[in-house]
Amino acid sequence: MIECEDVVHSMSTFTIMWRSVSTLLLAAMLSASCGGGVSGSRVSRIRQRGFLVCGVFPGIAGFARVDGQGHYSGFDVDICRAVAAAIVGSAERIRYQPIASIDLLQRSSDIDIVSRRLTWSLRREGLHVLFGPVTFYDGQGFLVPERLKVDRAAELAGVPVCVAEGSEHDVTLTAYFLRHQIALDKVRVVDGAAGGRALAEGRCQAFSADVSELASVRSEMENPRGFRILADRISREPLAQLVRQEDVDLFNVLRWTVFAMIAAEELGVTSANISEMAARDDPEIARLLGVSPGNGAALGLDEAWARHVIADVGNYGEVFERNLGMATPIALERGLNALWTRGGLLFAPPLK
Repeated sequence: MIECEDVVHSMSTFTIMWRSVSTLLLAAMLSASCGGGVSGSRVSRIRQRGFLVCGVFPGIAGFARVDGQGHYSGFDVDICRAVAAAIVGSAERIRYQPIASIDLLQRSSDIDIVSRRLTWSLRREGLHVLFGPVTFYDGQGFLVPERLKVDRAAELAGVPVCVAEGSEHDVTLTAYFLRHQIALDKVRVVDGAAGGRALAEGRCQAFSADVSELASVRSEMENPRGFRILADRISREPLAQLVRQEDVDLFNVLRWTVFAMIAAEELGVTSANISEMAARDDPEIARLLGVSPGNGAALGLDEAWARHVIADVGNYGEVFERNLGMATPIALERGLNALWTRGGLLFAPPLK
């Protein structure tokens, strides 16, 4: 038998529970209506704004440069242009923000992505950021004059080697020579530009920094062909773009944009032949270019997102050769940055 006091108690409990559920539902509705969903979706914010904001570090030839008219170019710039094409449909709908450190990304909520020759490392990722796929496999090496008859780092014993004082390159150089018991004659300089000048003037016979920087420095020397980069690498520096840890939607777009560019190169799809390739009876190409729908929906993008990327920016090989390849002043071979089918490390997960 149910007593009256039990009924009253049950009704009171029900009332409290209903009020709690009602409060939660109201909070969720207010959060959505007040833009809570937008603040948690970086891609939505970019679309509403109408352009991507990319943090770059202009000044490294081949990677990021800005001319007198304010036009940005380079490998890092093209990766950002590709992400802009994927999200808003055009690589030109982008604004660049000079960024000297990751800290600026945290201080400025307007910057969406950072693309500036940063090595993917554990401690950097601990700064509440997410690194995308490796877009350039770099490593510390040595730039030497052609007249210096050496081919390996071990042959630099007693040779004056320039390095930026207090830099990671300085630490790595010292540790490498100590580990391999090579006599080190270190010449400290202020930065890469100073290292290039010292090497050209004969104040040192080798300059050590990341190969990407060495190639950039060499390209601006009076006689670039008089210098070469040794094959040895004394560190591994996987360079990648990064976003905030909470911007998972943008992180996914960044990843698959890079993968789409790599897949396009492997499939032979270029900015020049994209219309012809889209008409082919090839299921992989059809999925890549959005002829067969599904990939766009999976990312919350237009089905033609990858087609915009390749048409506006090109596949990975096109971007590399345009900015860094042997026909440019940077004159870098693909090396580890070649497709896996050609002895490199680049491959894309299935786009399906």
